[in-house]
Parts: sequence; C-alpha cells; structure tokens
Amino acid sequence: MKKLAVLLFASATALIAGCAGGLGSKDYSREQARNVQEVQMGVVEAVRAVKIEGTKSVVGPAAGAVVGGVAGSTVGGGRGSVVGATVGAVLGGVGGAAAEEAVTRQDGVEITVKLDSGRVLAITQAADEEFRVGDRVRVLTGGGVTRVTR
Repeated sequence: MKKLAVLLFASATALIAGCAGGLGSKDYSREQARNVQEVQMGVVEAVRAVKIEGTKSVVGPAAGAVVGGVAGSTVGGGRGSVVGATVGAVLGGVGGAAAEEAVTRQDGVEITVKLDSGRVLAITQAADEEFRVGDRVRVLTGGGVTRVTR
C-alpha cells in the first residue's frame, strides 16, 4: 500500500509540474493567435525582478487528496483506516494546493516603458527575455494581454 502511495505522489507531482509554465513575451495562447494587436514603440525606463505566483487549479488539491487518502488509509485498521484516509485526504489536499502553487511559480520582470506618445506603462511578464534601461522596445496590446518585446 505504501508503494502505491509513493507511486501516486510521484504521478501527481509530474502532473502538477506538467501544468507549470506561464505565458512569457514569446508565448501566445490559442485565443491570442490570429488576433490584431496594437503596437506602440517606447524606451525602457526601469526593470525590476518580481515573482509571478503559481496556478491555483483543482489539479493540485485533487491529486494531493488522492495521495493523502491512500496513504492515510494504511494507518490502523477498521474505523482507524477510515479516519486515517479522511485526515490524509484533507491534509493531502492542502499540501497538493501548496505544491501546485510552488511548482508553477515563476520568475518575472516588471518593465516600465515610456511610450513615444509620452505615456508611461508598467508591464509585468515572465522573465524570458532580458531588458535594460534605454532599450528600444515594442509594447503589444490585444485580447486583454499586454507584453513587451524587442
């Protein structure tokens, strides 16, 4: 039974890690593809490293609850195993949620851009491209998403 719990935990961790990754400056969702984007030119005024919080879906808590329930059911016998499974499922769900958020958290960057129009914007995105103060950049806006590119 313990081997099954370990196998389930490893599978859940792989599933959560597979969901990791966000949209960076070079990544587009299906909904964003083939849509018009407004392009504005500007100059980077400031760059600041940030952390982008991870996802909070039902996958982490569900996987954790299954693993915790199976592991908890190995405790005691009879009613003890039912109580163990219940407590294990609850604790596993909480742990799974925390694990999912931690695994999918990513480094980000907040880029302050002064547009040629004089307007100043701050855009936060995945840190998948390096920007420096003084860089000439494009700010793309469309479909509810804004990103900075070269």
